[in-house]
Amino acid sequence: MTYLPKPKLHHPDLPKNELGLTRRDYEGAISTLCAGCGHDAISAAIVHACYNLSLPPHRIAKLSGIGCSSKTPTYFLGAAHGFNSVHGRMPSVLTGAHLANRDLIYLGVSGDGDSASIGLGQFAHALRRGVNMTYIVENNGVYGLTKGQFSATADRGALNKRGAANGDEAIDMVGLALQLGATFVARSFSGDKAQLVPLIEAALTHAGAAFIDCISPCVTFNNHAGSTKSFDYVREHNEAVNFLDVISGRETITLEQEPGTVELVTQHDGSVLRLRKVAGDYDPTDRTSAIDFLARHHQAGEIVTGLLYVDPDPTSLHGHLGTATKPLNAFDDAVLIPGSAALAKINASLR
Repeated sequence: MTYLPKPKLHHPDLPKNELGLTRRDYEGAISTLCAGCGHDAISAAIVHACYNLSLPPHRIAKLSGIGCSSKTPTYFLGAAHGFNSVHGRMPSVLTGAHLANRDLIYLGVSGDGDSASIGLGQFAHALRRGVNMTYIVENNGVYGLTKGQFSATADRGALNKRGAANGDEAIDMVGLALQLGATFVARSFSGDKAQLVPLIEAALTHAGAAFIDCISPCVTFNNHAGSTKSFDYVREHNEAVNFLDVISGRETITLEQEPGTVELVTQHDGSVLRLRKVAGDYDPTDRTSAIDFLARHHQAGEIVTGLLYVDPDPTSLHGHLGTATKPLNAFDDAVLIPGSAALAKINASLR
């Protein structure tokens, strides 16, 4: 796939952070996602968060799997390390990279298909092991690359673009993250920049497994049945010699919401999200209360957003394993290859 790089020239008076970098220095290539896609808003929030924290881009490793969401690392942090893994396998690749080099800041970007379906087991084990990372799921409830089928996070009773209802229970990524032992759990909305940016900043500086479930509406699959100008109708009535796909632009959905309030957000297809932002007196350090809080508001049809749980004294995989404090690439051969005598001693200790 080809992509267009952004122009390197920018205004000389752009604000700079503590490293002397502008926000443009944290951007990537020009996005090829649909105009108005919530994923682009999340990319912008990541750029904003890294700029605010004055993180050196070369110290960040961004990893992804397969899907619309997993394309987004191309569009931010162009100077960072990057790895696009196979479908659903990003968590294990990130785990291996983190064990090899603990000095980098790890950012995993995935989608509801990549993490809640084929990669559900990978998602679970990365969180329960406490890998020190920021794991963002860009959650739109559909498989965007394969024409909008329901994903595993689609709510029961939700309608697709053809009017068919989803009969399966939804997988709640936040509930799973809480039960699996993640030490930082949050949910946000791609259109709420004021909430999302500080959540990403907090996750990036958290010394443990940090998970953010970000509701990110898909703008493509909302053509209504019966329209003779819809893409489906034209395809059904056209004797074409090839297949072309055209996607019209949409305005990005944004939201300004006060803590403790409920807002109704109308999406492009006419469906409505009911978002509750946690109040200022909410205690995010009680895991059990967080699970109960989510369950009660889910029964009321509300999607709770904000910082839902954080462990103020987290541990990570390196702490569990007691690994060396230096990354593996900092050791010489004498340490990395100790010889047969050392191997025999280890084998003897296991008998």
